[in-house]
Amino acid sequence: MAPSSAVVSKIKVQLKLAISRLRMVQQKDTAIAKQQRRAMAQLLEQGKEESARIRVENIIRSDIDTELLEILELYCELLLARTGLLEAKDCDPGLEEAIKSIIYAAPRTEVKELQQTRQLLVEKYGKDFALQAIENSDGKVAERVVKKLKVEPPAQELVTLYLKEIARTYGVNWPKGENTANDNSEDDSDEPTSGQGIKNLEEPLTTEELSKATPPRDLGPKSPVSVAPPSPSTDNLSPKIRLPKPPELKPSAKMSGLKKQTPNTDSQSASKDVDSQTRKNAVGGKIPDVDELAKRFAALKR
Repeated sequence: MAPSSAVVSKIKVQLKLAISRLRMVQQKDTAIAKQQRRAMAQLLEQGKEESARIRVENIIRSDIDTELLEILELYCELLLARTGLLEAKDCDPGLEEAIKSIIYAAPRTEVKELQQTRQLLVEKYGKDFALQAIENSDGKVAERVVKKLKVEPPAQELVTLYLKEIARTYGVNWPKGENTANDNSEDDSDEPTSGQGIKNLEEPLTTEELSKATPPRDLGPKSPVSVAPPSPSTDNLSPKIRLPKPPELKPSAKMSGLKKQTPNTDSQSASKDVDSQTRKNAVGGKIPDVDELAKRFAALKR
């Protein structure tokens, strides 16, 4: 017999493989069931009700098998999370239901990884423990696992409910008699309809009330650009739209140098204007009088 630690390590690896395989099988069965439901809707639309009732039993059986695989996947995840308890020689009470349910149900599935996990569990806990699980003599196997593994025809009420749900999903008018009966019951009501069942209309608003009323927000032309609000998530339960702020424009070094030079140029231009004005006054000046001209000629003759 192999050591307990080696068997536990093998069980751990096989549980991971079984979980991934069970998920793949469930996805495959779900996709096939969708195709079968579409075929059932076509049969109901064509009026082949008897054929649809027989074939829908395969869908029911497939759904039951998918639910069973989901339960076994949960048990495998439980054993994987509590692998430390598998080191003990005897089975822990917290793992007994999961282990015995896997041993009981694994041979009835087509998942090889789950069957190999069952063999390792039988090797770990012995034949007597496995025999109790197979016969369910102590009733430790989960009741829902036992119920889903029973081979019995589905009830007619369940078959009818399946067909109604398929017809409603794919928009098929089935059963036809029921829909027409509902329409007739709505039309053939005994209550009088000559104005008594009609609610009184509200009085029209006056011009003053209309002037006080605020116009609706969506009145007028709409913007071609619309921003959808973000959907809530676990990180942000109340999301809001946050628009980015405009970028801050900083002057470049060249622009700052030009700004520094502008006051100097202004002062220089002002000084140039003063000099030119003084020069004009000195050169051109005002027209001199006759007496001033005579004095100048006298000074030149000297």
